Amino acid sequence: MKIRVVSSREEIFTLNPNERIVHLAFRPSNKDIFGLVETCPKIEVIQLPKSYMATVSKSIEMFLGMQRIQLLEGDVWGHRKDLNDYYSIPSSVIEKIREMKNEGKSTEAIEEEVTRRGKLNPEMVAYILNREVHA
Repeated sequence: MKIRVVSSREEIFTLNPNERIVHLAFRPSNKDIFGLVETCPKIEVIQLPKSYMATVSKSIEMFLGMQRIQLLEGDVWGHRKDLNDYYSIPSSVIEKIREMKNEGKSTEAIEEEVTRRGKLNPEMVAYILNREVHA
């Protein structure tokens, strides 16, 4: 699973329209979010660093909710944008989530374990759990 890392607002309009998960590494305005949703109509998740989450307006949160787009808090630890536009979630993490799910562990236990071991936040683990495991 890959997360497209966007480091500037100018980059939004150059994105592939099929992007599903985007991490915004800058503080987006309402206009930036609208532009992202328009450029990437299949988007499912927008991830923002914790420090930027507090600045997202309630109207944007409502808009994303109506579009069924999740707004998640999180980081792409150690990612170097100059080397790759995408941050890849290791397949071993996805396999571990599947394995724990097959063992019958609760969603909360899986989120806690994977968050502790990996560098993913619980919301992203829940998204992977719902998306990847059922695929």
